[in-house]
Amino acid sequence: MEPTNQDSSAAGTLLDGSRFIRACLRRPVDRTPVWFLRQAGRYMQEYRDIRKHHSLIEICKESDLAAEVTITAAEKLGVDAAIIFADLLLPLEPMGLDFEFQAGEGPVVHHPVRTAEDVRALRTDRAGDLAYVARAIQKVAAHFRDRLGVIGFCGAPYTLASYMIEGGGSRNYVHTKQMMYGDPSAWRTLLDKLVKVLEEYCRLQVEAGADVIQIFDSWIGSLGPVDYREYAFEASQRLVRAVQQMGVPVIYFGVETAGLLPQMAATGADIIGLDWRQPLDDAWRAVGHGHAVQGNLDPITLFAPLEILEQRVEQILRAAGGRLGHIFNLGHGIVPGTPVENVQAVVRMVHGFRLEAPHG
Repeated sequence: MEPTNQDSSAAGTLLDGSRFIRACLRRPVDRTPVWFLRQAGRYMQEYRDIRKHHSLIEICKESDLAAEVTITAAEKLGVDAAIIFADLLLPLEPMGLDFEFQAGEGPVVHHPVRTAEDVRALRTDRAGDLAYVARAIQKVAAHFRDRLGVIGFCGAPYTLASYMIEGGGSRNYVHTKQMMYGDPSAWRTLLDKLVKVLEEYCRLQVEAGADVIQIFDSWIGSLGPVDYREYAFEASQRLVRAVQQMGVPVIYFGVETAGLLPQMAATGADIIGLDWRQPLDDAWRAVGHGHAVQGNLDPITLFAPLEILEQRVEQILRAAGGRLGHIFNLGHGIVPGTPVENVQAVVRMVHGFRLEAPHG
């Protein structure tokens, strides 16, 4: 990969703060920051060793373990940010919904929310029960200090509502859309309750030391633009603005979102996460260059020979064109079986690629 030269005057203007945080704020950086969705996971031996003795939920709830997993992955990969080890569904439990992870099935909610009465029964006064995530963030932030950015996260209202209603994964979101269309009052109440809980959950994370909050709208691609605007946008926008008022930038990420990017950007999120289904420069134009972007390597490319992997990494970096506000990442999470050495190689490739003078 032939690196381009970083403009020396831009490099001279670098202020305090990690390059990840600076990129989130669209400020000059010495090189493109990189981290990975699901960078702590089953593809890494250290994580598999811990899973021999602890369930996923046990790791999430035992702050020392969650911090250890987070720190080990970030240090082994040499990335610029550490995302706390947690699970999107953790807020469901204090709201009164039990769930578990079943082998081969993923998360299962035992009593899905299907009626207005179910929605009314959900609690919003126990977000403090999630303080174990905040304690893990404190440990990670104390470990890295200013060396790496620390990312907290939550699920977006639409995505968590869908999990609650469907009872787990779904192909067609039939039950979710039935409530959206058939009982819009119950739907709005459900989103309102989620925003209240998620806002407090994010506050716990920020007060513990999270530098950035990522909002995962993993299932938002199941909506067309009209339904996104009518049934999901306002709740996401409310959550984004609430978190920003806590003094940290927000990353808003979804999958299969090519037709939704302008509306996602309209939430006001500082950074829009991109999947791999569009070239990065096309997606960034759709988002608007007033926003930073994160992405967007296909995670399965990590299985490719290094020469192919290097080509794909360089294509993304050249598409970013040295513009302020690009964070290199995958378009979705690292999958089990991914060669760790290939993930490490991508970090070296990104860090070795010198940016042209930043612009715009």
